[in-house]
Amino acid sequence: MRFQGIAWLALAGTAGLGLAGCGEKKTELGQGGSEISGSAGPMGARNASSELVRCDAPVATLALAENPGGYVMGSGYQLPSSPVPLVKLLAQQSGCFRVVDRAAGLRGTVQEQDLKNAGVLRENSTVRKGRGYEAQYTLTPSLTFSEQDAGRGLAGVVAMIPVLRDIAGLAGLVEQVKFKEAQTALLLSDNETTEQVAAATGSARTTDLGVGGMVLGRLGAAGAGWSNTNEGKVIAAAFLDAHNQLVVQVRALQAREMPPGVATRASAGKG
Repeated sequence: MRFQGIAWLALAGTAGLGLAGCGEKKTELGQGGSEISGSAGPMGARNASSELVRCDAPVATLALAENPGGYVMGSGYQLPSSPVPLVKLLAQQSGCFRVVDRAAGLRGTVQEQDLKNAGVLRENSTVRKGRGYEAQYTLTPSLTFSEQDAGRGLAGVVAMIPVLRDIAGLAGLVEQVKFKEAQTALLLSDNETTEQVAAATGSARTTDLGVGGMVLGRLGAAGAGWSNTNEGKVIAAAFLDAHNQLVVQVRALQAREMPPGVATRASAGKG
């Protein structure tokens, strides 16, 4: 009887913690991480993650390339097709590179030049050939995402303990415990020599404690995105972790000669 009383007290404490954690989402850097947020531009990084590691000054211009092997995310996760926009924001916020566009922005530049050559644009248009900035380095991201359901294993342990096995709904409660993990990599190549000069990996784990699919129902079905799904958040955290590992290597690179900086109102006033 004394054993059963102790077991009941332990169970009550566990159940209380489980209910208190209903719908809770915990994220830790390395094992989990913060999400990518904020902005970057002439005013510097704004509202960036407090975990973001930065450089004192940019070392080169940088282009980001899509991984030719694609990204392992799964079709059922309702995520954007590419994490490159996330990594672009990180690279600019960190101040380690000046980012040049080799995707939609480049296509827009070429289109404007074609329109000028065709006589569509005004004569004094600022669009001119030979003004583009070269990418001195290229950064290629890699992503492998996996979801592990730990609830089934916990339910099996509960089923083996007679005192706990007979508690209605306990096995169902622990089945709602889920771990979502992501592993990422960032590969940095020198465009002049083709040498891979730096590489870094990142990882993140998010623990969802919910009942009856509450967590997934509220976040997972909210729509596609990196910030409104559990899977998107853990992927963003893993890229933040990889970026922070990469910055340690980037700081040791010798700074390249770079083109003039972006004109701002402040710089114009000084002239």
